[in-house]
Amino acid sequence: MKRRSFLTAVAGAAFLTACGAGEDDTGTAGAKITLGFSAWPGWFPWQVAQEKGLFAKNGVTVELKYFDSYTDSLNALATGNLTCNSQTLNDTLSSVSGGSKQTIVLLNDNSTGNDQIIAAPGIRTVADLKGKKVAAEQGTVDHYLLLLALEKAGLTEKDVTFTPLLTDAAAAAFVAGQVDAVGVFAPFTTTALGRSGSTAVSTSKDFPGAIPDALSFQAQFVKDHPDEVQKVVQTWFDTTAWIKDNAAEAVSIMAKKGGVSDADYKTYDAGTTIFTKEQNIEAFTPGGDAKHLDYQANKIAEFLVSTKLVDAKPPLDGLFEPKFVKAVR
Repeated sequence: MKRRSFLTAVAGAAFLTACGAGEDDTGTAGAKITLGFSAWPGWFPWQVAQEKGLFAKNGVTVELKYFDSYTDSLNALATGNLTCNSQTLNDTLSSVSGGSKQTIVLLNDNSTGNDQIIAAPGIRTVADLKGKKVAAEQGTVDHYLLLLALEKAGLTEKDVTFTPLLTDAAAAAFVAGQVDAVGVFAPFTTTALGRSGSTAVSTSKDFPGAIPDALSFQAQFVKDHPDEVQKVVQTWFDTTAWIKDNAAEAVSIMAKKGGVSDADYKTYDAGTTIFTKEQNIEAFTPGGDAKHLDYQANKIAEFLVSTKLVDAKPPLDGLFEPKFVKAVR
């Protein structure tokens, strides 16, 4: 299972057609919305919205598309085969840099600890990773977290032996003792920490605001169908309110989708900070610190260019549209 890659390759047309949004998604008023999401605690509430009928309650037709491969969801949106997708700001910037026209209408959450660099016994700091074998899924946000952590410790990727593996395979390799450290996200953090004596030497909590998770739409759909977009955004906040009032049932729904126990799912709570309407409005407001999306977007874009993960800094004009969260009841 993959999540949160910021290097988007175009997938084959046959696959994208098979998981596409359909011809009617953007053609008429009240069109069906195909919403993509994948394994991440901040996105599992969409499953709750579907199972509890909250999309229908708001009068919007939404087909959820769950992707085992997060990268495939990015490709599907970038090539117009999803109406919208749950993805990181990093990945949206990468897609926009490649020419995709997208608009972010909602900030689901910030990663506040559920992305982790987990190391073997005896490795206590990021500096101790020098000369060690470190696995992560190349091009994912946890690869990005590794680069941020190394930079903060005065190191670069050249100071470690980077081993690119899919996230589930990377966690398994770490548990088997084949690598010295691993970059993973929840729920694979649970797998990696199963290695006796292992510990997280760096997490997304160390880099506040660096990994925002958002709902990004095809830009043209936002222009053509603002009422439908509004209903989806309203459903998100109705869902988070329902989860707050029905915590046990909600955890069971989300844990089942994530393939973990209810108890394990509860441990992810602090590591994913779901944003309120007020936090959304603050994030969409231009500003000069980590609370603001424009500030983070510029920092992430500069980092992606400097590390040659994208060729050019993506344009930010029109990327953020705050009117929908502002209109939430």
